[in-house]
Amino acid sequence: MLNVVEKYERRLEELNNALMDPAVLSDQRKLKELSIERRDVEEILITGREYKKYFEAVADARDIVKNSNDAELVEMAREELKTATGELERLEDKLNLLLTPRDPNDAKNAIVEIRAGTGGEEAAIFAADLYRMYTKFAEKKHWKLEVLSINPTGIGGLKEAIFLINGDAVYGHLKFESGVHRVQRVPVTESSGRIHTSAASVAILLEAEDVDLEISENELKVDVYRSSGPGGQSVNTTDSAVRITHLPTGTVVTCQDEKSQHKNKAKAMKVLRARLLDKAREDQQNEIAQERKAMVGSGDRSAKIRTYNFPQSRVTDHRIGLTVHRLNEILEGDLDEVIEALRQHEQEQRLKMSQATAG
Repeated sequence: MLNVVEKYERRLEELNNALMDPAVLSDQRKLKELSIERRDVEEILITGREYKKYFEAVADARDIVKNSNDAELVEMAREELKTATGELERLEDKLNLLLTPRDPNDAKNAIVEIRAGTGGEEAAIFAADLYRMYTKFAEKKHWKLEVLSINPTGIGGLKEAIFLINGDAVYGHLKFESGVHRVQRVPVTESSGRIHTSAASVAILLEAEDVDLEISENELKVDVYRSSGPGGQSVNTTDSAVRITHLPTGTVVTCQDEKSQHKNKAKAMKVLRARLLDKAREDQQNEIAQERKAMVGSGDRSAKIRTYNFPQSRVTDHRIGLTVHRLNEILEGDLDEVIEALRQHEQEQRLKMSQATAG
């Protein structure tokens, strides 16, 4: 572990030099990639330097215990040895996690799709709550959110919301949100005070870049039609709404949020590219595909990954057995505790697989 500090100090110097290169500064993708790597290298270095400090403290304490004739000093050294050894073990575990290869897609942006599931109007209201929760979380992370498509109901709910989040390691933070989210509470539409259970599904897709996959124009069928629903003067007066069908797969995406047909087509293409990339990744990784389908399903209450229980102010993530009694704060976007626990669990699983492969 001691050579980690020297190795990553060299890498940090290389990255700092690269980030001053005019060619890198003019390439936004490369600049973002190297900036994220520098952040990861700095985190490893901070932990590595702390590990080195406690390694030296352990060595010094052992030397005193072995060679000193001062009983009081030896007793103090034994206490120091006990403390430093515990810290050394903790930091070694942390370094192992940090050095475990991460999902290369973690640094990318994400498209979030939320759909009301079982529960009627209450499910649509819960879908709106989830949309607000992710919006607030994005604000706290200083991410940029762009609505691609939104389908509201009459009393403040959402049948569907699709939006792009652009920022630092968005996919790495949000990829665990894919699945069915269940809510237990008394709906605003319930007069008897009876607790209902409703659900909404969330899908987290990678934002597809031009280099990720190619879509030929002759694979697309583009239809334009008049917008419907709430909107400005262009609604029902101009053919601004766009429906794109990807003929080889039958994937259909519609967008009518903008007054401009050009803008609606651009947004629809973003969603289409993300869905096709997600499908391609599923085809390559059958196990992941089966797991994702099981998680997202059709929005049925039984296929749940997380429960939001209002009477007990409780949020439970069923995959890792995590329960926190901070429901209001979480719905206000304070998701760090839950998401970090899921990220650490993934890193631990990757570490186990790495060690098993090495062994």
